[in-house]
Amino acid sequence: MKPARLLAFAAALSLAAACGKDNGSPLPARDGAALEKLEFRHLGSPGWVDLVELAGDLGYLEPVKLRYVGISLGGPQGIQTLLSGDTDISSSSFNSAIVKVVASGAPVTAVIASYGYDTAEDSFLAQGGYFVREDSPIRGPRDLAGKKIAVNALGAQAELYLSEYMRRGGLGKEEIRRVELVVIPPVSMEQTLRQGQVDVAQLYWPPGGPGVRKLFSSEDLYQHFTAGAYVMSNRYLRENPNTARHVLGGVARAIEWARTTPRAQVHERFRQIIAKRGRNEDDRIIQYWTGFGIPAKGGALKDEDFRIWLDWLIEDGQIEAGAVDLEKVYTNAYNPFAQAAPGDETARAP
Repeated sequence: MKPARLLAFAAALSLAAACGKDNGSPLPARDGAALEKLEFRHLGSPGWVDLVELAGDLGYLEPVKLRYVGISLGGPQGIQTLLSGDTDISSSSFNSAIVKVVASGAPVTAVIASYGYDTAEDSFLAQGGYFVREDSPIRGPRDLAGKKIAVNALGAQAELYLSEYMRRGGLGKEEIRRVELVVIPPVSMEQTLRQGQVDVAQLYWPPGGPGVRKLFSSEDLYQHFTAGAYVMSNRYLRENPNTARHVLGGVARAIEWARTTPRAQVHERFRQIIAKRGRNEDDRIIQYWTGFGIPAKGGALKDEDFRIWLDWLIEDGQIEAGAVDLEKVYTNAYNPFAQAAPGDETARAP
């Protein structure tokens, strides 16, 4: 879609990867070893609470303290902040974007799941999708060519889903490229759609009233899966393995806390966290949260979480076959919930 934008995105990642080049490999953490750092830098999203911040508020990261360093503008941008050394962990990133970044040579590794589509009842994002106005003539994938579509970020999940939706509808690459993607903050997407500034908008939660209808959702394309993960730099993992294990262990505990705690209590906790931040945020989207949708206990990752996207990227011609080894894409070595049996490769350190 819009080759100039995709080239700019790819160039930015390549430059960041070059600046952050690190040929060293992370090392597994040691149980009971001293923490190397007591501060952990992260990004955040207005009106939302991610798993890193939830873990901190629950006390699971003590004595490590979180330091908020800025707003997340999507997974690719979050990974760039790692490569520039501005953060210690990315924002939640779509697994396809992670595969592409690793394929580019960036020294980063996915370390724990951040969201997914477990069941309709336990997947906050399953309520969202791609919406049009009620009176829109857009009814199927062939109607999207040449249309303006609001997404949260370029080169990430929204782009892949749109491409796949149109590909399954019989459109060729040139027709798919005719779509114009417009980056809009998630909190403004519905308003942008209703005002007619775009033809389609990617909404993360149900629309706030009549006048719009769902065109399609990710669940129309794929079944339940882990869709995204947090990423850390190989340098940080190598130099701070015990802090990484401690923090990711806290995030894994937060995943299970959110999974087993009554929804109303989770909503209230989220609202309290947002209020304590003191950033004058609108917390109305919290009411739509039904779960992070992560199917694996503690957010442990597996090959299948990334292989589906790797195969798609190869088929689409974005990555050459054999260019990416999944052993370099993710690790469970810093996740205490990933209790691997002897010989289980999922616990390898990258």
